[in-house]
Order: sequence, then structure tokens, then C-alpha cells
Amino acid sequence: MSNLTHLDADGAAHMVDVGGKAVTTREAVATGRIRMSAEAATAIREGAVKKGDVLAVARVAGIMAAKKTSELIPLCHPLPLSRIAIELTVGNDSVTATATAKTDGKTGVEMEALTATSVTLLTIYDMAKAIDKAMVIEDVRLLSKTGGKSGDWHA
Repeated sequence: MSNLTHLDADGAAHMVDVGGKAVTTREAVATGRIRMSAEAATAIREGAVKKGDVLAVARVAGIMAAKKTSELIPLCHPLPLSRIAIELTVGNDSVTATATAKTDGKTGVEMEALTATSVTLLTIYDMAKAIDKAMVIEDVRLLSKTGGKSGDWHA
């Protein structure tokens, strides 16, 4: 178990000490999508969902979620985020969300980008479920991370 950074020598979960790490610029990009009926995608694209502007609300929800990641994921460090951006692309039968998180800090922002993506997609589901309850959230994943001791990574 010693290779797992969030477990101590006895196997108990703990928050990693990042005190000795250097502050570097770190960025992570995550993506995911929600599949839906063409009717739901059209309503979202045209701004015809009764609950309001799905894309605007989902974008704000993703940004808010990224800022609360350490409150949602038990062993994440609270981070001073310098940027959260959510890009939304509406297709014929889906919406793709891509979140970029950035900080100057001692630990990465992968979880913030993944949390932003996930909550963005959940918000789309919530706002459009009256049109299509069978929507499917899928393929939430990290696309890239830069900065830090372990260097850059790209899917």
C-alpha cells in the first residue's frame, strides 16, 4: 500500500502533505458528454427548455462545483483557482462539456476539472429531464494536465 499516496503505512486514508512542493502553474482539461433525444438537444440549442437557459445555468453550475471540489472529494486540497472555463457543444443528440481548471499552486487541478465537467452534465440532465428522462452521461475523463513534479500528461 505504500505506493498509494492517500494511504499511510497502516492503510488509513490521509490527506497528502504538499507543504514541501514548489508552487507551479497547473492546468487540467476534462471532458464528458450527455446523450439525449434529438428533441432534447434541439430544445437546448434553441433555448426552448421550460426551466430556462440550460447552457448558461450548466456553465455556472460547473464553475461553482470546481470551486467546491475539496468539499465534495474528501482528500482534495482546497485550491485558489485562477481560471475555470466550461465549453459546451450541442450536437444532434448530445451535449459535450469540456472544463479547463487552472491554478498556481502545490497540487494539481485534475479533480476540479473533472468535478466541473460532471456537475455541468448533471445540471443539463436536471434542466432537460422533463423532455428526456433516458439521457445518459458518459465518457467523463481527463484530457490533459500540465505543471507539477510529474510533468505534463495528455490522453
